[in-house]
Amino acid sequence: MDDVEAVLSGPRGRRFCAEVACANHDGLRRLYHEAAWFPSDEARRRLVDAVADTAVTDLDEHTLLTCLADAVAHARYWQPPDEADVLLADPVVVAALRPVAQAVVESPTWRWWASPLAENAQAHVQWTGQYATNPPRITGAAEGLREWRRETMEAERRAQEWPADPAASASGPWWSTPAEGRVVATSRALPDLGATQLMLVEDEMGWSQALVRPLRPVRTPRVYEVSGPQAWVDLVNRYPLEVSRSRRHDWWHTTGRAVRWFVPDWQAVAADHDAVHLSVAAYLVTPGRALEVEGGATVVAGWDPDATFWLTDLLAPAGEPVAWEAHDEGGRWRWRPRA
Repeated sequence: MDDVEAVLSGPRGRRFCAEVACANHDGLRRLYHEAAWFPSDEARRRLVDAVADTAVTDLDEHTLLTCLADAVAHARYWQPPDEADVLLADPVVVAALRPVAQAVVESPTWRWWASPLAENAQAHVQWTGQYATNPPRITGAAEGLREWRRETMEAERRAQEWPADPAASASGPWWSTPAEGRVVATSRALPDLGATQLMLVEDEMGWSQALVRPLRPVRTPRVYEVSGPQAWVDLVNRYPLEVSRSRRHDWWHTTGRAVRWFVPDWQAVAADHDAVHLSVAAYLVTPGRALEVEGGATVVAGWDPDATFWLTDLLAPAGEPVAWEAHDEGGRWRWRPRA
């Protein structure tokens, strides 16, 4: 599968391409919303015709990141896909988006989106203001992963009392990451953006202020690269941890599948790898899908694009924290260092 087909195979990739198309065509967003929330054959036809007439020329990095941020913001792994994601899975709409995806993968930005971890350009985002988060915990990863595993198994035990019907009204942990706060999560620093996670964060809380701390590994890390669905499947198959009871209801709503569910046993992964990185390109393809593994399936959920989770105590400060703020600039949110 080439990059274009891969992007269009995932719900987040299709949503991203739709946002890129809307950014390049005045009036397309109205047709997009109409076809999603008031579906009809005629509405879909008008949308497909408009997408086909779209010349994708606005592909600067900030535009692409803004479009990706919109796709990330609509990720939800605890309920069914929304109307727009349903529309964008229609093969006719997917075919119309193919030239958009082609333009994206040919853009200069795609090169770093598909690249492995940038070891010397990592930063941690600590949200400030309302719903503030804690500074990074750069020591105690082993203890944090023990806590994560204990809490995961406790969630499984509690979920024994939930209804067996996956369609029943029940919800629990829906993510497949080691909980941030137990270990450190970083993302890439760019020349005009302190960390990509400032813009690219799932299940965000409306944050507009943050402290960004540059961090750097003290030695060359052993990095597991999640470069796409197969890499995630291989990771789960090598380090499986069953979480069927606690994920049964949420992931059934997300994928429509009633199977045994697995995530990586992050405590076991840490014996062989210092960090696990999900590239932006892999994010467009991998999350929100039921991926077949030995004995059942798995879902990548709650993992931001280009985020890296550090499973061992390998990071050290690489500079002073910098305060960043988001500003509305002509309808586009842009993060800037606080004056």
